[in-house]
Amino acid sequence: MINYDVIIIGAGAAGLFCAAEAGKRKKTVLVIEHEEKVGKKILISGGGRCNFTNIYASHENYISQNPHFCKSALARYTQHDFIELVEGYKIAYHEKKLGQLFCDSTSRQIVEMLLGECSKSDVHIKVNCSVKSVEKKNNFIVKTNLGEFESGAVVIASGGLSIPKMGATSFGYKIAKQFGVSVTETKPALVPLLLSKDDLFKFKNLSGVSIDTIVSNNEISFRENILFTHKGLSGPAILQISSYLKENEGLKIDLIPDRNLDEIKNSKEKIELKTYLKNFFAERFTSVLNENYIPSKPLYQLNEKEIDSINHLLKNFTLKPVGDEGYEKAEVTVGGVDTNGLSSKTMMAKKAEGLFFIGEVVDVTGWLGGYNFQWAWSSGFAAATNF
Repeated sequence: MINYDVIIIGAGAAGLFCAAEAGKRKKTVLVIEHEEKVGKKILISGGGRCNFTNIYASHENYISQNPHFCKSALARYTQHDFIELVEGYKIAYHEKKLGQLFCDSTSRQIVEMLLGECSKSDVHIKVNCSVKSVEKKNNFIVKTNLGEFESGAVVIASGGLSIPKMGATSFGYKIAKQFGVSVTETKPALVPLLLSKDDLFKFKNLSGVSIDTIVSNNEISFRENILFTHKGLSGPAILQISSYLKENEGLKIDLIPDRNLDEIKNSKEKIELKTYLKNFFAERFTSVLNENYIPSKPLYQLNEKEIDSINHLLKNFTLKPVGDEGYEKAEVTVGGVDTNGLSSKTMMAKKAEGLFFIGEVVDVTGWLGGYNFQWAWSSGFAAATNF
């Protein structure tokens, strides 16, 4: 049986980064990956360009039952630290918007960088390696289809339930429960939303139409685009709010942020309202408004009360999703290994000496825009500095 200082289960962002950092600290490291190649979610992220961090990342950009849990790790390995690593590998990058940093070329550069860091410290990586069991005696014994391995520490970096075709499973949650660490309720996050048949009939010609909005629920608001799809709603604002949305909760959408219709009060214009609204929206959307919500008439025929009513509708447009597109389309998972059972400084389980949980498997979920990758780097670093 081969003995290592650390065995890391999962060769995604958190696992590879943790392995590299542990290797730098002279630890012998084995990374186990059940898929045929490492970093599969990194490769598809950001449309193939990997939104690897966010300039503005802070604890306020994360969802957790304990919103303070992520503070320590994020402070000890920051977005600026990761940017320095990227620049050290001469990977060209750019800010797309809202602090989101993407590779100029390809997300493969981030995977190659992580593998480069691992190779400096002779980290061992085994792919197509499925874990059959993890047991704790004096040390941990990890039994796999490729043999048995022993270590003083085990890191669970197996991710959440999102994108099962990329290999996502509930493995990490099962290990947590096995060692007495509870798991919070999980749900798909950063996921497109489904609309009712009635709404879909109204919006049947809108697939592909995008609108700059402010989308709100009872808890939070996001200023971003929404995108109509043949199943419902997507786009950055919808993906963001989906992480916070409760079952049967409606959405309030400001369709004209920074604007209102006061300018047409007392108008002498003879143009139709639906024509005027083309200043705000694509023609396909103005047609839907006209047919279902706002009958058109010439502007000069609208009285102040009518204009106020139209203005209120456009700034408080309500829709009630009937569900979401599930883990298949979700970018991440809300919920996971309960942070109350982990040390925020080390990511180690309080009830299991030497067992660590990092990345998406933990109940820490970032916003859209590079925040989940930053949690992977920060939580991986926290564990790696404490073996």
